[in-house]
Amino acid sequence: MKAICDREGLLSACQLASAAIPARDVKPILKNLKAIAADGRCTLMATDMEVGIRLDVQGLTIQEPGEAIFPAAKLLAILRESRDDKLAIEADPSACIIKGPSLEFEMPSEDPAQFPDLPTFAEDKYHEITSGTLREMIRRTVFATADETARYSMTGVLWELDENVARLVATDGRRLALAQGTATGHGGHTTKGQAPVVPTKAMSLLERNLQDGEETVKVCLRPNEVLFRTERAVVYSRLVEGRFPDYKQVMPKKQGVRITLQAIPFQAAVRQAAIMTDEDSKRVVFQFSKDNLTLKAHGATAGRSKVDLPIEYDGRTLEISFNPSYVVEMLKVLPSDAELSLDLIDAASPALFRSGTNYSYLVMPLT
Repeated sequence: MKAICDREGLLSACQLASAAIPARDVKPILKNLKAIAADGRCTLMATDMEVGIRLDVQGLTIQEPGEAIFPAAKLLAILRESRDDKLAIEADPSACIIKGPSLEFEMPSEDPAQFPDLPTFAEDKYHEITSGTLREMIRRTVFATADETARYSMTGVLWELDENVARLVATDGRRLALAQGTATGHGGHTTKGQAPVVPTKAMSLLERNLQDGEETVKVCLRPNEVLFRTERAVVYSRLVEGRFPDYKQVMPKKQGVRITLQAIPFQAAVRQAAIMTDEDSKRVVFQFSKDNLTLKAHGATAGRSKVDLPIEYDGRTLEISFNPSYVVEMLKVLPSDAELSLDLIDAASPALFRSGTNYSYLVMPLT
């Protein structure tokens, strides 16, 4: 394989693809990127055997087609540190050589045939979602996934695809985020009767590849895997095993009081009150009274805080406690000018935040 590449373009592609490389030692070959140069295009591949990506490289001229294995960490370091705009790449199963006007690097390579293959997207049953809509839905849910495997399969995002609607749901058992957007089904593609959960790593990898908000993303969910197709990439992932909790059962059925909040001042007040929390007491008390919200925190060693925020509220006095991080993390993914509604029942019942008609965020109180 021989090619002339634009350094910035190749660096950007390698950074995107390398997000699929395993963090732990699995197979040594998986620490590499595979390049396939053919038919006037070059595709980069990376995988950890659970999640993978095929990514088209822009700004690259193929002089001699072929396949090559690149040591990912070394290649990224060369592309970051080089100041040459154009680089020549020559690779075979024994070595990879990168040359520029002011530099030359030679690295050992491996047999490209040893790298696992990744599927392409050739489906006739799928959904289409606008990239900007999907990116926003991912940002509004993925932060609420569980870090570790729990009783349920909460280490990923639940996908629900009906004919014209896509829903993403994430939970760690203490809070739950639900985002909804418009989608278009083709060929009868649906998730009815299923509960497919896409791993957090795959969701984050997909989000990083959604750079053009106007492009269309194709989604195909199979019994044990999912494929996403953007204009430049195909992202593949196995689904999380296990049963996702029935999120509809935890959504409040009773109607309590509804409070309107503005995102910027509300977030500022929560962050201020949270200064005086500590590891033993990650708790902020939210006290709602007529036209006012008082936030209080008291750390065992940190001290105490009291912050008042004027709000529009004319209901009964209510007091409820939350881990402030769960509230701030939700506010971070909303527009700065967002208006929220907060539904409260009592100090022991889940609180439901809503932003518009397409986003809901449920938080369990601290009792």
